Amino acid sequence: MSNLKPFTMPKWGIEMSEGTVAEWMVAEGEPFAKGAMLTLIETDKITNEVEAEEAGCFVRLVAQPGETLPVGAIIAVLGDPGADAAEIDALIASFKGADVGFAAAAAPAAAPAAPVAAAPAPVKAPAPLLDTAKISPAAHAAAVSAGLDVASINGSGKNGRISLQDVEQAIRPAGSVAFKGVYEPAPASNAFASPMARRLAAQHGVDLAGLTGTGPRGRICKADVLAAAGVSADAGNAGTTVIPMSKMRKAIARRLTESKSTIPHFYVRRRVRADRLMALRAAANPKPSLNDYIIKACGLALAEVPAVNIQVHGDEIHRFGTADIAVAVATDGGLITPILSNAGGRSLADINAAMADLGERARAGRLKQAEIDGGSFGLSNLGMFGVEQFDAIINPPQGAILAVGAARPEPIDDDGAIRIVPVLHLSLSCDHRAIDGADAGRFMAALAALLESPDRL
Repeated sequence: MSNLKPFTMPKWGIEMSEGTVAEWMVAEGEPFAKGAMLTLIETDKITNEVEAEEAGCFVRLVAQPGETLPVGAIIAVLGDPGADAAEIDALIASFKGADVGFAAAAAPAAAPAAPVAAAPAPVKAPAPLLDTAKISPAAHAAAVSAGLDVASINGSGKNGRISLQDVEQAIRPAGSVAFKGVYEPAPASNAFASPMARRLAAQHGVDLAGLTGTGPRGRICKADVLAAAGVSADAGNAGTTVIPMSKMRKAIARRLTESKSTIPHFYVRRRVRADRLMALRAAANPKPSLNDYIIKACGLALAEVPAVNIQVHGDEIHRFGTADIAVAVATDGGLITPILSNAGGRSLADINAAMADLGERARAGRLKQAEIDGGSFGLSNLGMFGVEQFDAIINPPQGAILAVGAARPEPIDDDGAIRIVPVLHLSLSCDHRAIDGADAGRFMAALAALLESPDRL
């Protein structure tokens, strides 16, 4: 018996349920040393590098590049070079991944049995599952409850994986069709046409009475009228490209939809003069970015108003001792928010170097999971795109996010004199479950004082 061990899909972060094998960095049957890079695993937002914890050899690569599998599924087999193929096949066939999902709900207590005339027919138990990658946990539970043999179901998921919808479709009884008789077509003077077809016919001067409909039951539809008028049905959609959402875009859509539907947002906005800050930056060598100054100012303001430096977890508020700021970075796949830890305790030069590194690795998809998890505050700056003002959506579990626009010349009252200076428009989005308007106002006052007296930075 060869020393065979399963190599499974790892789990990073509580929300990870599946991963995609992007690339194998070692070949099948090729020994590797401890610390060698074995594979690249893509999650919703990043690509993780998996390193070898000890020397070994993959005697079988089960998952193919581009294949998506649930956490805990077998993706390769470790063993001694030259291991018996039959033993490898047996390990793969008998492998059952660990249950890494949420705990199944407790089964309800059985109700007292009602008297019956005859014993019910025995329920056929579903066939045992040998590969958890072939059926979802929810689908398996539904099949067991219904006494359904999963072997009779054709899965509609990737690689034939059976979903809950497949099981529900198999359980649903087949509908019956009743014959209603021969359909009587409408008179020629009252053409059977859709409302859209009628409008297009009037617009293009087409006689509906002379058309043969290609729709259901011979109904004249939009395409029939456009064909008779010599107009292409795709004329209004020229150049349209349909692009499916990436995993990252789906994750962003899911999280932000959840945020807007479950978090009561409120907004506090303030104008801040930026002439002194821009003058200080112009004299610096090397020059930090304007965003670096804002990150530093946010870190100091959060230390002054810790009620905003929080995360919200259900009925609990987690208050942080350091300002760990999630800074939005635009990538080809969408926005990603690497965490700059202890922003208030860093120098501007350190912030500049750290953000340059995080931004470069974010765009290359090489951030570590720990660098995007958590954060006690969010920052999104669209000023470099000329955006003057906007409101940002809170990224849970953080309690607030600051939106920064471009500095533009505006008149201000400067000790009784009217001056035209660059002004920043700031907007703070807050979770009203945990942050009050007074706390948000104090934070914005502290932030404005720091930005308008930049020597304190």
